[in-house]
Amino acid sequence: MSNVPDELAYSAEHEWVAGEPDAGAEVTVGITEHAAAALGDIVYVEAPRVGDTVIAGEVCGELESTKAVSELYSPVSGTVTAVNEGLESAPETINSDAYGEGWIFKVEMTETATDLLDAEAYAATIA
Repeated sequence: MSNVPDELAYSAEHEWVAGEPDAGAEVTVGITEHAAAALGDIVYVEAPRVGDTVIAGEVCGELESTKAVSELYSPVSGTVTAVNEGLESAPETINSDAYGEGWIFKVEMTETATDLLDAEAYAATIA
C-alpha cells in the first residue's frame, strides 16, 4: 500500500499539493508514491519552467521511466515560481522520496483549488 500523507491534497491524476491551495499562496507540487511506483524507475523529468503559467488539470510536463512516458498534470492554476533542479541530474529522487526531495515545482496560485482530494479520498481511489 502506498503512503498517503494526511497533510497533503491530491489530484485525480496522482499529483500532490503541499501548502494551502488558496489564491495568492505558494504551493509545492509532486507526484504521489503510488504514481512513482506505477511508473517504475524515473529516468527523465520535463517540468514547467519558472515563469510559466500552469492551469489545473492541464498537461505541464512529462515523466519518462524505464516503462513509459507519462504526462505531468498541474493540480493547480498559477505561475511557476521554482523548479526542482536536482531532478535534472537525479530524476530517480522521485522514486526514493516522492513527498520530500522529489518535489517537482512550486506555483503561486492565481485561484483557489476546488477539486483536490484529501488523503482519505485519494487513498480510496488507489485502494
